Formats: sequence, C-alpha cells, structure tokens
Amino acid sequence: MSTTAVTVRVPAKVNVRLAVGAARPDGFHDLANVFLAVSLYDEITVTPADTLRITCSGPDADQVPLDATNLAARAAVRLAERHGVAPGVHIHIAKDIPVAGGMAGGSADGAGALLACDALWRTGASREELLEICAELGSDVPFSLVGGAALGTGRGERLTPLEVGGTFHWVFAVADGGLSTPAVYAEFDRLTAGADVPAPAASPALLDALRTGDAGALAGALANDLQPAALSLRPSLAGTLAAGTAAGALAGLVSGSGPTTAFLVKDEEAAHAVAGALLASGTCRTARPAMSPAPGATLLGR
Repeated sequence: MSTTAVTVRVPAKVNVRLAVGAARPDGFHDLANVFLAVSLYDEITVTPADTLRITCSGPDADQVPLDATNLAARAAVRLAERHGVAPGVHIHIAKDIPVAGGMAGGSADGAGALLACDALWRTGASREELLEICAELGSDVPFSLVGGAALGTGRGERLTPLEVGGTFHWVFAVADGGLSTPAVYAEFDRLTAGADVPAPAASPALLDALRTGDAGALAGALANDLQPAALSLRPSLAGTLAAGTAAGALAGLVSGSGPTTAFLVKDEEAAHAVAGALLASGTCRTARPAMSPAPGATLLGR
C-alpha cells in the first residue's frame, strides 16, 4: 500500500440539454442529459489514516457534510469493500465548485475520491469497475469521472461520449442558498401532473452545435426541463436570467436542478463583462467565468 498523499482534480458540469421523462415506478425519471464539463474544479487529496475522515476547505465548506453521507466517503467505502481494504483514509476536499448549485459538486467529489483511493491503495480497478461504482453512487457521478462531453441516458448514468468542435465560454451565477434536487423533481412532477410528458431525447440541432463548436447555434438549442420547477421554487432566479441576457449573454438557463444559472457567451472578453454585470445587478452572490469542455477526474500526482 502506498503511504503518500494522492490528489485528484475533478470538474463541475453544466447540462446544456436536460430532457426529463415522466416519473418511473422506482421514483427516478428517464433522462436525456447532455453534460459538458467546465473549468471549475474541486481537488480531492487522500492520505492514509487510522479511520475514514473527511475535511473540507473553500467557499461554503461549512455546507458540505463531513460524515458517511458524503459521496467522497461513500466512494472510498465502496472501493474498499470490493477490494478487501480497510477504508482508513483522510479525504480532504478543496472546494471551488458551488455547493448544492446544480453543478454536480458532490458527484465530482465522489468521482475524485474514488480515483484517488484507487491510486492510494493500488487496487488496480479497471475503468469499467470505477464507472460501475460511480453509477451506484449517483446519476451524475460517472460523468464527473469521464468529463468532456457526453449524453447521459437512463437516469443519466449511461454515458455516450460526444464530440465537441471548439471551446465554449460560460458565466455561472451562484445564488444564495441551495436547491434540493429531490424537491425540484417533485415540483416537476407536480407541474406536469396529468400532462403527457414526452420521452426524453437530445435535440439533433444541439448535438450539431457541439460538434461544430458553434456557440450561436448552441445558444438557440439550450433547454432544461427542470427550469420551470426551479423557477417555481425560487422565483428570484428569473431576475438573474434576465440580468445575464441583458448584459449580452447569448443565452441563459438554470444549471441542472439549480439554483446556479449558466450563461453561454461569445468569448472570454464577453464572459468577464457579463460576470461583472451580473455581480453589479445584485441578483446573485458570485459570478464565475469558465470554459468547456474540461477533462474529467485527473490524477495530479502523489
């Protein structure tokens, strides 16, 4: 067993298309979820310890659970159980992805801890095994491992890599407080009760825009079926969306289940201008420029 520290960097994500089907008997929803990894990262560092312990630093670190419910802890335990290893490890999460913001920060930490513990314990797990554990942990965790761009089907965990023909520039407006993903899905169910919810599908126009790197075309194809539910629970997000588009963003949408809002912009210069305007508008707590696609969970060394 290695006795060194291992650090993994892992990205946030934005859903450029989140198509949601009707609730299934198991309570989940079938999805067509087009993920893009973006250049906001958490760093997970694992070191040997007598027992499993989690610490966290960075923005909103006080909102991160430091017990067995944390996906990073659950990832370590799952891997240890499969390989007959004692899960004695200190997991430190250096947070930079917004917490409870619809950008898969918790899922990223799970994927990062899994890759880091695999390296620390030298378990030699295959990519397939790591993805299998990711899928057991949660719908967004496999994509956090893979990064880049992908279409997620099923409940989002079955991934098909997508081609991206260029760099897209974004601004992420972080709201005060989080939104519970289960609460947003429950509100989606309430809003669509009695309606004929179509089977989820990714739009060909959106996939073409990604492949050709056409930001204008991508802006016209962005869509999130959870956005009405997020706006219903947090009406103030409409003001943030209006402020971003008024500042020159090509398009804006709620990221995943929210409450972070994502704005697609023309270039890096526009990203800084839109971020400044969003901050000045008083409709968000912070505004963060980022680029996509970004690599998935990456070992930074021992």
